[in-house]
Amino acid sequence: MRNRHLIAIKHLHIDEIFEIFEETKRIKDLTKKGIPFKPLEGKTLGMLFSKSSTRTRISFEVGMYQLGGYPMYLDIKKSLQMRHGESIYDTANVLSRYLNGIMIRTYDHSDAEKLAEYGTIPVINGLTDLFHPCQILTDIYTIIEKFGILGGIRVAFIGDGNNVANSWLFGAAKTGINLNLIIPEGYECKPELLEEAQQIAKNTGSVIQIFNNAAEGVKDADVVYTDVWASMGQEEEAEKRNEIFSKFQVNRALLENASKNYKVMHCLPAHRGVEITDEVMDDMAHSIVFDQAENRMHVQKAILYLLMGEFKL
Repeated sequence: MRNRHLIAIKHLHIDEIFEIFEETKRIKDLTKKGIPFKPLEGKTLGMLFSKSSTRTRISFEVGMYQLGGYPMYLDIKKSLQMRHGESIYDTANVLSRYLNGIMIRTYDHSDAEKLAEYGTIPVINGLTDLFHPCQILTDIYTIIEKFGILGGIRVAFIGDGNNVANSWLFGAAKTGINLNLIIPEGYECKPELLEEAQQIAKNTGSVIQIFNNAAEGVKDADVVYTDVWASMGQEEEAEKRNEIFSKFQVNRALLENASKNYKVMHCLPAHRGVEITDEVMDDMAHSIVFDQAENRMHVQKAILYLLMGEFKL
């Protein structure tokens, strides 16, 4: 990879994205066959968390172990001196002396950017309030597995204009996927991000459209994708959001507008009966929610290998 870090999809060249996908397939095939692949033996990944996690922690931890390396869980609020005022500059420089890579899952996106700027080792954004690149790279890879193509595929994202939606903007724009963002008025993605993604889309043939009506936005979609309506840190807004977003639930009636062979995706955790119904989520003829959850580990293993495999401390 040309980039030494993975902070946001918008920083990746299209060749790097497909390099990740090629390595994902290769490494996943080896894993499924039980063939050991341990290119990161002797290397350590520091995993910095200020947000709780199921998939991010477990997929990175198991993935790093399977690659032969050592994953070190570090709770920012409990384990590091950052909570007592140590600067990110000092933290990045110290961690660069001990570790071979950093993965961070936190609130402020600038924390990930500063770790990459100040440190001397690869930094991976495991999630910030602005972007969730590993998730969307995983989702696009899963779409390739299910459909065999990306060009012409239409993804309908339904929900909040959050980090997942922001990353979908650039994931779709870079890979030629057509994207319908179906978001209630007042909760859209930042205009500057939309404009930047649409400029990229002009070169790839991707069409990005905005809808405030769920049925219109889902029409003929190949993939219907949703996320929670209130993310971590927005718990106090949950009741208000549930009322505003209630017309945007992914249910059987809404999916009648999608293409015949549609697939349903959710980045999890899901609030069943809120943004998605049990009936839809558990419909194995269309739901690929758990396939995409599994692929988080395989895609992240490829990212770890590409960023840390040849990197020397």
